[in-house]
Amino acid sequence: MRDVRWRRILSQTGRSIVVWAVSTVTMLVLAGLLPDFQLQSADGDSATSIAVTAAFGAGFFGLLSALVWPLLVRLLLLVPAFVLGLLVFFLNGSLLLLALRLTPSGSSEAAPETAVVVAAVMSAVASATGAALAVRDDEAYRRRLSRLAVRRRRGGPPCPQTPGTVFLQFDGVGHDVLMDAVRKGLMPTVAGWLGTGPDKPPTPSTHRLTSWRTDWSSQTGASQLGILHASNFDIPAFRWYEKDSREVMVCNRPTSAAELQRRAVERTGDGGLLTLDGASRGNLFGGGADEQALVLSIAIGRRGSRTRSRSGYFAYFCDPANAVRTALSFVAEVGREIHQSTRARLRGQLPRVRRGGLYPLVRAFATVVERDVVVAAVIGDMLVGRTAVYADLVAYDEVAHHSGPHSRDAEQVLRRMDRSLALLGKVAEHAPRSYRIVVLSDHGQSPGETFRSRYGLTLGDLVRAGCGLPVPRRADRTLAHAVGAARAGEPPTGTEARAAVRAALHRPVEEERHDRHRPAGRRSDPVVLASGNLGLVSFPDVPHRMTREEIDARHPALLPALANHPGIGFLLVRSEEHGGLVLGPGGAEIPLDRLDEAPGPLAVFGPGAADAVRRTHSFPHTADIMVNSWHDPAAGEVLAFEEQIGSHGGLGGAQSRPFLMSPLAFSAPVEDGAELVGAEHVHRVLRRWLREPDGPQVPLAEGPRSARQPDGEGPTEPDGREGQEECAA
Repeated sequence: MRDVRWRRILSQTGRSIVVWAVSTVTMLVLAGLLPDFQLQSADGDSATSIAVTAAFGAGFFGLLSALVWPLLVRLLLLVPAFVLGLLVFFLNGSLLLLALRLTPSGSSEAAPETAVVVAAVMSAVASATGAALAVRDDEAYRRRLSRLAVRRRRGGPPCPQTPGTVFLQFDGVGHDVLMDAVRKGLMPTVAGWLGTGPDKPPTPSTHRLTSWRTDWSSQTGASQLGILHASNFDIPAFRWYEKDSREVMVCNRPTSAAELQRRAVERTGDGGLLTLDGASRGNLFGGGADEQALVLSIAIGRRGSRTRSRSGYFAYFCDPANAVRTALSFVAEVGREIHQSTRARLRGQLPRVRRGGLYPLVRAFATVVERDVVVAAVIGDMLVGRTAVYADLVAYDEVAHHSGPHSRDAEQVLRRMDRSLALLGKVAEHAPRSYRIVVLSDHGQSPGETFRSRYGLTLGDLVRAGCGLPVPRRADRTLAHAVGAARAGEPPTGTEARAAVRAALHRPVEEERHDRHRPAGRRSDPVVLASGNLGLVSFPDVPHRMTREEIDARHPALLPALANHPGIGFLLVRSEEHGGLVLGPGGAEIPLDRLDEAPGPLAVFGPGAADAVRRTHSFPHTADIMVNSWHDPAAGEVLAFEEQIGSHGGLGGAQSRPFLMSPLAFSAPVEDGAELVGAEHVHRVLRRWLREPDGPQVPLAEGPRSARQPDGEGPTEPDGREGQEECAA
């Protein structure tokens, strides 16, 4: 045993000496190449003196990076994450300047901008050298993971022997996209877990793949809130106007996310999926976890939560090699995006949207910084032995919006996400407890050009024209055609035709006689919001949800203009006579209770569309007019009301078909022949899986019952961790 211990010490010492030697050589090379970086005095020194100076400089830089850097990062927790990433280079350069001043010769110097370059290169080289040596020694790699695990668990009770669960969300990756990536060999880890792959004989699978269907609002806010907090009731879209508070709610706005999470907890009486020794990483919502990092809903609210939210960056950026590597990858990703967008523009690739401005920086943050920090946080959670971890990787969703869900750019992101999954699988082999990794998505994406690029006007232009309000001159050509022209040969009525012409010419719609439908008082412009291919129209001066009759009385051209536009699939409005009403081209008017027997314009949107529309109609904050774009079922295309060529948020195509990939050790998500429908149903499945390893984790108690448990899958756990022995960090 003593011999083994000495061999380990000698091996570690040898690796440290090699890294030190490589760093010294790197410093010498940089001193020879960079004119503003000197390791000798003005009078000149011997080669031996220069080499000794470089050795001392490299050694001091390594020590400062190991000892001082973590303290600097912790002091900067209040700095926004994006700014912290930019400070990485400058902090590292400052450490190099300090190391040079500590050298015995005292003659070493570097210009500040040169010090930044030298420090970045040396950190990257040292990290690569250390990684290469560790890869050659699997035993050393396992020991490093074990040491990290022991260090993180120090002072806490032993970890339970029951398996833990990691839920990894691939944001925006649809079921069909995942299968295509597996067939193309882009995701070998996923292929291996499913026991399939290109040009390979089938192998025993460890996971099963299940598709599920989203609600009408097929976007992260609705799906993740339902998955983590058991309720996405009253989430009609990604953004919507609430008349009672006169505010626009946006799912990825911190104040809105915190409010939506509060409403879900209040509705269900349950803290969330992760209340029992859980961790939430990179999500919109916390899920009731005590450990949260990069979670939007805690960016405001409780005292100290802002610092707590950003503390997730510390675990990653406290290592200067990680910080520099991520910063360099960030810069490379910005260059990659500029190259790819320029190539698409030069080739005349269609459909295409503008990808300039801050977008390259946003993309680089999502595909590099967010990925690295979240994966590092999950690794830390697994080494600690947490019971449940839910993490979101947003890279694919961000790239697919601007490059397309089936683009080469998006496929490259899928490759990198698969490598992250492989890394977590490797870490699971060395964690203090076994882990079952569940991979899922919150929605898919549907391709197609934008509504604006096809028709030369936005949804807001069309709504304003129907209301008799001024619209941009560029929209004049298409407005007259928008009303009544697509009625399958049926001409519009005289009133509608006159209203359409007046709207197209920017002239007021002729006044109707005042009756009980006309709201009194000053009218304000309609609020038109877009969530992918789902549009929402609200009239803020009317305190309640307007009826179809009230809208027709006020703006007789509006509903015909929308329903008959070729780029719009259907409308949902409230009706005094029918309750809820779906409007479509050609004068189609179908009450919600008749959609099953006569789906009308909903037929092309597939099974489940009627149920999704009926559920949204029941929400208190559903807009006065809900607008779903045109959909081509053969090509799976939609028309986004936003500037996106890969979109989600409404009905139509792959956006409504995400996936759930679960270990075979878990029970099947649904029985054979049944369908997994809605994010709330997914929540019940995941909660059931968390109870399966050793039964219920907490005493069953009477309390508020979730409204989303009609299938009797058991009561929800209380918001707390009473009776749960946790493995402390």
